[in-house]
Amino acid sequence: MTEQEITKAINKVEGIGGMTVNERLYVCGLKDEFDNALIVDKDKAKKILELLGVDKPSIEKIVAK
Repeated sequence: MTEQEITKAINKVEGIGGMTVNERLYVCGLKDEFDNALIVDKDKAKKILELLGVDKPSIEKIVAK
């Protein structure tokens, strides 16, 4: 997926701020995309989390696992 496609998927969901990271990934349909990016493209994984509104310290912890 491109960054534009990811952004479009995220923008379809309302009230994302009150969700956990996993909930955000799931409701936006990005769970598989993120899991794959975590393995092959950590920068893309970080970008997905950033677009989902995850704070930088949390992003670093999640991607470092």
